[in-house]
Amino acid sequence: MRHVIVTTSRTCLRTANPSDAERITDLHTLARTAYYQAGGLSAMELAPPEALSSRQESWMRAIQSNDRTVVCAERESELVGVLAMGPPYEADVDAASTGQLYQIHVRPGLWGQGIGSHLHAAFVQFLRDASLATGVLEVWERNSRAQAFYTRHGWRRDGHHRPGPGNARYVRMCLGLGLEAQPGRSGQLAAESRAGRGD
Repeated sequence: MRHVIVTTSRTCLRTANPSDAERITDLHTLARTAYYQAGGLSAMELAPPEALSSRQESWMRAIQSNDRTVVCAERESELVGVLAMGPPYEADVDAASTGQLYQIHVRPGLWGQGIGSHLHAAFVQFLRDASLATGVLEVWERNSRAQAFYTRHGWRRDGHHRPGPGNARYVRMCLGLGLEAQPGRSGQLAAESRAGRGD
């Protein structure tokens, strides 16, 4: 696990610890509910209540993992966003040159304030620090906000996909470090809006 502490004028990014798992799970649940419902899923189609404990266990495993990094974004001690990253899931992706952005979530109501962009910048720095040339992620194809965010930052679909909820797919996107969005090309990182991986 790589430790991260970055402070901007309003937002502090730091590596998550086990005591953050419950707050991260709550934020994740709010964010995923927002983008799935925006994509047409009803509350009944979302995960049952018992999935909450499973989700928290998953975050705890990620926080305690040796090969994954979870980063919290805070404003005045309030958790406002979270990033999870590490080695790629899929066997067809070269782990020697690629890192995966598992999830970015920002608290609904705070979208468009640059929090997602700060977290995205932390992922790009993670790639650079590990001498990785490529980033990979999955996004639910009906999550148009997330896809627009990632596209502005230079991500492109690579043609791979897998089944997702609501008869919609999770699509894979890739980022080359020489192609990510830069000031003057696709807008400054701090000016971008929130993103979330569909899961």
